[in-house]
Amino acid sequence: MNLSQQLQDNNTLLGQSRRCKIWAVGGGKGGVGKSLVTANTSICLALMGYKVVTVDLDLGGANMHTCLGIPIPEKTLSDYISKKVSNFSDLLVQTPVKNLSIISGAQDELGIANLKQMHKNKILSKLGSLDADYVLLDLGAGTTFNTLDFFISADKGVLVILPEPTSIENTYRFIKSVYHRRLKMIEELLDIQPLINQAMNAKINTPQSTPVDLVKKISELNPEMGQKLRAEIGKFKPQIIINQIRNQQDIDIGFSIQSVCKRYFGIDMDYVGYLDYDSSVWQSVKKRKPLLMEFPNSRLVNNFDRIVHKLLEIN
Repeated sequence: MNLSQQLQDNNTLLGQSRRCKIWAVGGGKGGVGKSLVTANTSICLALMGYKVVTVDLDLGGANMHTCLGIPIPEKTLSDYISKKVSNFSDLLVQTPVKNLSIISGAQDELGIANLKQMHKNKILSKLGSLDADYVLLDLGAGTTFNTLDFFISADKGVLVILPEPTSIENTYRFIKSVYHRRLKMIEELLDIQPLINQAMNAKINTPQSTPVDLVKKISELNPEMGQKLRAEIGKFKPQIIINQIRNQQDIDIGFSIQSVCKRYFGIDMDYVGYLDYDSSVWQSVKKRKPLLMEFPNSRLVNNFDRIVHKLLEIN
């Protein structure tokens, strides 16, 4: 099976009998706060009355249960993949927050982080049928195909970024990787894959070799193909959150990333908000308690409230 067919199957599987909206939280670097954002966004939605399931897909280092204040669940994704558990819904564990359940990531099987295509399909086929309003996926760091494919298959993709050079660089790398993999899934674009690869492999400051230039070139050579390419690119609208901001300069990084991605990739990103630097984050982790429940007076409460409302507004 070729990549185009695999990724189309991913979207078909995730769309089967879908009852819920699926949001994926990712980023190009570890330690940027993906689990923090996933956990507390889930809590906000649950407190608003939505039925929410958080799925820990950081398969190489699952720790969402700690962020949500519960012990390691007895049944995890490992058990489902290994067929020790046959019913996907049996993995659901209620958290201390009303309306919020968790499916824990793998804990004990070596190599589980490198899911086979059949295992990935198996998970994708069940996510959309969960009895929930929203399912939030906490993805692992980096640009493995599993991470990219879960991000692509979700209804909404959120990127968490720290206001520091390494995180920003890795974010651009993640966006480029997702962008490239999305284009590879379009069977109609097979004939122009060499041009796509050339544009994707060009450095971000290389003139006349950017994805935006690629679209212009393709549109001139084949207007119909160019239209298909533009339509596919238009579907890719990730949201960004800047974490641990300390000043206005940190806040403005989100707008800069928006601008660069528009100029280089031709994509419209939504800057949905920022999170203040707050020592209560590590205190809540140390106490193994959900941040918003343990520190209701934290500035982050208002931060998350604004971010979640913004995410709900975006189609």
